[in-house]
Amino acid sequence: MEIKDFCQHRKQLMEALPQGSVALLFAAQECTRSNDTEYHFRQNSDFFYLTGFNEPDAVLLLRPGQSPESIVYVRPTDKLAEIWHGRRLGVDAAPQALMVDEARSIDDLEQTLAELVNGATTLAYLPGQCERGDGIVNAMMTTLRNGAKKKLKAPTQTLDLRSIVHEMRLHKSDAEIEVMARAGELSAKAHVRAMQRCQPGLFEYQLEAEIAHECAMQGARFMAYNSIVGGGDNACILHYTENESELKDGDLVLIDAGCELEGYAADITRTFPVNGRFSEAQRQLYAIVLEAEKTAIEMIQPGVSIKEANQKVLEIMVGGLVKLGIMEGEVQTLIEEEAYKAYYMHGLGHWIGIDVHDVGDYHTPDRSRPLEPGMVLTIEPGLYIGPDADVDPKWRGIGIRIEDDILVTETGHRNLTAAVAKELDEIEALMAG
Repeated sequence: MEIKDFCQHRKQLMEALPQGSVALLFAAQECTRSNDTEYHFRQNSDFFYLTGFNEPDAVLLLRPGQSPESIVYVRPTDKLAEIWHGRRLGVDAAPQALMVDEARSIDDLEQTLAELVNGATTLAYLPGQCERGDGIVNAMMTTLRNGAKKKLKAPTQTLDLRSIVHEMRLHKSDAEIEVMARAGELSAKAHVRAMQRCQPGLFEYQLEAEIAHECAMQGARFMAYNSIVGGGDNACILHYTENESELKDGDLVLIDAGCELEGYAADITRTFPVNGRFSEAQRQLYAIVLEAEKTAIEMIQPGVSIKEANQKVLEIMVGGLVKLGIMEGEVQTLIEEEAYKAYYMHGLGHWIGIDVHDVGDYHTPDRSRPLEPGMVLTIEPGLYIGPDADVDPKWRGIGIRIEDDILVTETGHRNLTAAVAKELDEIEALMAG
């Protein structure tokens, strides 16, 4: 994405703010990993969405209709600090680089912020997101409230920016979709590589390394989240990230992994046999999940809800489990009683964007919000038969999930992660080849 795309996000936000508002957003801060080393810095998602700026300790101030209208506070250039810790954009370069009206040193924030907010009727920010930011906001408001003799006046209303920014982030622009499509393509190549390299005796973390290596070599340095590589009954742990076990002949392995590209996430899950050949029991369960996933994807279009797609998924999966003898009873009764939650205990999908579990209102807990063009969501049904499940032993310890990233278009949908095999015969042919 180009800086003009982030500038457009700011413009859209300012147009949505009530008259007389100022908006204040804080960048993320570096986080200590151990002693004097830090985790790799990852920008606050809302701040990144509005700036495209990837340095810590920065602040964005928007004042619609005033001059200057957009101000960014950044770390000043510091030759010694930059020798030790890396280059800084600096105050002088920031206006042009970030397409803002003015830049100031972050060292001056607390001394100058009150005068820039003075007289605004509404302060829009993200309470609770940044502890340091909350402290600065509280101190600034105290200064303004106590400054009548200096002709200072505090905003009389506050607005949580989540209600505006998160709705904006839910609807992707063409530029965002282009980046997410490329992230999906790179992540698909990484999953293909993992299938091709998999064999009994490898450890889960070695397949994880294959995924990360392919993403990095294709231009995506970081993963969007901690990759899940679960062999055997480890696949029945939904957020398994230890990735430390040896992959065994005859088991399946579930990989849930996606890269982060230019700040945007991909999220793919594939399940395949460690030795390249599905057993009959594995094929039967896999076929149920695959039918459910493909049916749900075909339903995705404007006006349809995740809830509606999930209802169809439940009918397919519960019906399939009944046919295999894993569940007993009438399909609709089992659905109404939620008996399926012993084997399918998560939702059908989630929004995806800058965050892998992206922001945006689902409207209700059952996710009945009608889908709209520009939304991107995952579709990821799964079946998990625990090692201690009260079923025929041949089903035990099998975990299967299949997941793709789906863009809602004007006329239907587009699968952004379709370039990795998921049909049974395709997977076996790919692994054999």
